[in-house]
Amino acid sequence: MIRTYTTTRDIVGPLLLVEKVANVKYNELVELEYPDGTLTLGNVLEIDRDVALVQAFGGTRGSNPSETKVRFLGRSLELGVSRDMLGRVFDGLGRPRDGGPEIIPDKRVSIYGEPINPTARDFPDDFIQTGVSAIDGLNPLVRGQKLPIFSGSGLPHNQLAAQIARQAAVLNRSDDPTKVGDKLEGDFAVVFAAMGITFEDADFFEREFRSTAAIERAVLFLNLADDPAVERIATPRMALTAAEYLAYECDMHVLVILTDMTYYCEALREVSAARKEVPGRRGYPGYLYTDLATIYERAGRVKGRKGSITQVPILSMPDDDKTHPIPDLTGYITEGQIILDRPLHRRGIYPPVAVLPSLSRLKQKGIGAGKTREDHADLSNQLFGAYARGIQAKELAVILGEAALSESDRAFVAFADAFEDRFIAQGEHEERSVSETLALGWELAALLPRTELKRIKDEYVDKYLPKAQEA
Repeated sequence: MIRTYTTTRDIVGPLLLVEKVANVKYNELVELEYPDGTLTLGNVLEIDRDVALVQAFGGTRGSNPSETKVRFLGRSLELGVSRDMLGRVFDGLGRPRDGGPEIIPDKRVSIYGEPINPTARDFPDDFIQTGVSAIDGLNPLVRGQKLPIFSGSGLPHNQLAAQIARQAAVLNRSDDPTKVGDKLEGDFAVVFAAMGITFEDADFFEREFRSTAAIERAVLFLNLADDPAVERIATPRMALTAAEYLAYECDMHVLVILTDMTYYCEALREVSAARKEVPGRRGYPGYLYTDLATIYERAGRVKGRKGSITQVPILSMPDDDKTHPIPDLTGYITEGQIILDRPLHRRGIYPPVAVLPSLSRLKQKGIGAGKTREDHADLSNQLFGAYARGIQAKELAVILGEAALSESDRAFVAFADAFEDRFIAQGEHEERSVSETLALGWELAALLPRTELKRIKDEYVDKYLPKAQEA
C-alpha cells in the first residue's frame, strides 16, 4: 500500500526533507503533489532513521512544505524499453518529445543498471569506423571502448558529435589482410543523449538525424537548458539503460554519445551545494569521480553476448583547462581522449582535432590485418611521428628563422602543413572510409624522403607507396 506523507519539514532548492517515513529505500522513486495540484517525480537521496532527503526532478518553486504531499512508490526510477525506441526522440526523463505516442514497453528497467562483473567482461577488439580521418587513422574507436572528446566553449563539438552519430559503423572482419571489411548492416544503433543544450542545439540535432535518415537507427534523449538541473542527472542513465537493452537483449552494437558531460557535472555540483555537502576541488562534490565511473563503466562487451556498448562522452573544458576536475577525472576512467584544438579552429580547419595530445589506449587492439588493414598501425605511427617532427621544426623556425632549417626539416614542415590541410581537415558532411583514410595517409607519406619512413615495414612501403606516388 502506498502511503501519502504530509510531513515535509523543509524545502531547499530541489530538495525536500520528509519526516516520519517508514520502509523507504535509497534511490526509491517519489511522487510529489504540490498545493496547486501539480505532480512531479523525485528520488530518495539519503535516509536517516525516519527522515528522508528527496530530490525533486521538476523543481520546487512556489511549493509549501506543510501542504506538499509525498508518496514513496517502492521502486527506483525506471525506463520502459522496447526495440520501438529506435527512431524516437525523448526528453531527459524518457518521455516522448517528438509528438509521437508513448511506446509500449517490453519491460521496465531501473535506470541505475547493474555493474558488469569484471570477470564477465570481454576485451574490446573490433574497429568502429567514424568516417573521420583524424580519429579512424590515428586514434581509432574500438567496439566496447569509452573514448571521450575534450572540447571547449565555441568549438564545433556538437557538429562532430552529429557527424559521428550519422556515419559510425562497425566493420566486418576481412580474411584478406590487404583489404578492409564491409560495414556491418542492421545490427548497429546510436543512442544520443544531450544535456543542458539550447533549443537551437536541440533543433540542430533533430534536423541532422532526420535529414540523413540516421534517426531510423537512433534513440535521442534531449535535456534542454531550461529543464530542471536535477533532471540532467537522470538523462545519461536513461540513455545507457536504453543502450543496455538494445545491446544485451536485442544483440545490437550500440554507440552511446553523451554531450555535454560538463553540464551534467554542474548539475551534480548544484545538488551537492543544496545538500550543504563539503565541497571538493573547485566546488564539485568529493564523489564526482565515483559518480562519473557509474556512467562510464557501463560501456563494454560481455562474454557470451553478441551486443556491445561503446561510449563517446563529450565535455567542454572550462577555460580549455585539461587539469579541470571534469576532464581530469574523466581521463582517469576512460581509455584515452580526443582533444579539439582552438588554434586549428581559428584557422578554419574542421574537425580541429589536436592529433599529438590525443590518444586511444586501445588503438592497437582494434586495427591491423583482418580488422582494418595490415599497414594501418605502421602508417599511423609514421604519420604521427612525422607530424610531431614537422611541428618541432616550425617552432624552431620561429626562433631561428627558416634559413636555419635543414632540407629534411623543410620537408617535414611541408608535410605538417599538408597533413593539417588534407588529412585532419574534412567536410562536416564528408564521410571517409578507412580505405580512403589510409590511401590519403600514404599520399602524404610520399611527400617525405623514403629514407625517413623508418616506422613502416619495408614490405608495406614496397607494396603501398608506389600506388600513392602514382595517385
